[in-house]
Amino acid sequence: MLFALALVVSSCRISMGFAPITSIDYNKVKTISITDFPNRAEYVYTPLATEFNQRLKDLFIKQTRLSLVNNNADLEIEGEITGYNQYNESVAADGYSSKTKLTVTVKVRFVNNTNHKEDFEDQQFSAFRTYDSSQLLTSVQDQLIEEMVKDITEQIFNATVANW
Repeated sequence: MLFALALVVSSCRISMGFAPITSIDYNKVKTISITDFPNRAEYVYTPLATEFNQRLKDLFIKQTRLSLVNNNADLEIEGEITGYNQYNESVAADGYSSKTKLTVTVKVRFVNNTNHKEDFEDQQFSAFRTYDSSQLLTSVQDQLIEEMVKDITEQIFNATVANW
């Protein structure tokens, strides 16, 4: 009995890791097209569009088995960057701003040519970060953009192909 228990325990193992759960039926869906999102925000920070477009495409390439194509895809994602704004968020005792909130907003259109019930039009995704107002935006901007773009692209991924 003790030998059988030892055999069962030694043959069991737990494996943990992150594998995104998608609702993609790879028998039907094989391709995706992701058009570059133009930056149509009032304030344009040029590296934002490049960072966003590359990260969005990379996420789908790395986390799915879909082939990225230019047209006639099973799944189509397009949109634009509509907001890049900063606001004073809190005021210190001396009456000056102590925190500034930086927000990025993206509008997305999604078409699933194998199941149009999943399509959506002009859905907005956004992320924000706050930083100390004593810092210049130019000194924190790249890091904040990287973090916000990661958040937004994951939101888009989840809204389009994740099974949440």
